[in-house]
Amino acid sequence: MRDEMDQPIGIAVIGAGYWGPNLVRNAQATPGLSLRYLCDLDVERARRVLGDYSTVRVSGSLDDVLADPAVDAVAIATPAATHLPVALAALRAGKHVLVEKPLAANYADGLELVREAEARGLTLMLDHTFVYTPTVQHLRHLVRGGEIGTVQYLDSVRVNLGLVQPDVDVFWDLAPHDLSIFDAILPDGVRVARVAAHGSDPIGAGRACVGHLTLELSDGVLAHVHVNWLSPTKIRTMIVGGSRRTVVWDDLNAVQRLSVHDRGADRIEDDEDRHQAIISYRRGDTVAPALPEKEALRGMMAEFAAAITEKRAPLTDGWSGLRVLATLEAASASLAAGGEFVTVARVDAPALATA
Repeated sequence: MRDEMDQPIGIAVIGAGYWGPNLVRNAQATPGLSLRYLCDLDVERARRVLGDYSTVRVSGSLDDVLADPAVDAVAIATPAATHLPVALAALRAGKHVLVEKPLAANYADGLELVREAEARGLTLMLDHTFVYTPTVQHLRHLVRGGEIGTVQYLDSVRVNLGLVQPDVDVFWDLAPHDLSIFDAILPDGVRVARVAAHGSDPIGAGRACVGHLTLELSDGVLAHVHVNWLSPTKIRTMIVGGSRRTVVWDDLNAVQRLSVHDRGADRIEDDEDRHQAIISYRRGDTVAPALPEKEALRGMMAEFAAAITEKRAPLTDGWSGLRVLATLEAASASLAAGGEFVTVARVDAPALATA
């Protein structure tokens, strides 16, 4: 392990499949990180990812990588079913851990990882990539800063003609993105209290390919998430309605991803009859904030490095990953029960950062 605070954090990427190469590229481009290894059971695949002239070491042995004192942290990009053993081994070897979503295959496994990191004083962070986009960062500022007023509703649509996963349904594949965004932008103390899930499998894939989540938040607000693997059209939109303003995010609109509308409906008491409410409609301006185009993964890697160096919890820490898992498990229970509301396990992070 490094002795000097000004030394770069040695990091190893575990997994050279679909997502691993993205982590490799961004780790190499992030100040404060020094990529030491790419580890994969398929050593030749790892070599192809790195190219012929890379000085980064390739290994097919996780044990060898974790035994190297030059490795301070690992970024895990392996199948979800392997997250528990791989991340647990890394934590027990004294390494900080970044893991792609979901945190683990189930809530119990995720809780074990969070507790292990807490006990060892190590950083455990989720690669909830969308949280680190300039758009979501600005949306978080608008919501948590009170500029849109009190949140009244949230609606998200994430559909496309996508790969039908062999081991999880559409909720576990796509909804973590939306759930992690909600978790990041909502005010402290507001959480998902109950969830109802409805899904269908029109192509006979053996799992839900089209799904709708209704989320009841702890403050009574309703949120909805629509996910779909079968849509011929790709849609990535989110609406956050507030008492003062409403924000619309269209992630596929490169010119105007975010628009803030001073439009909505207000309830006004009738002075003559206080039992009768009058609805007044606001028709104000629409503003499109100028947002930089930055790669979210670069920001995520920078947050990982900063959390380790500053000994603080990252924005998407293990507790945030656990809250997403709790919601997904409740959604699965609801789906099995015909769509009835199911209470989401309460996840309360400690008051002090423990990373």
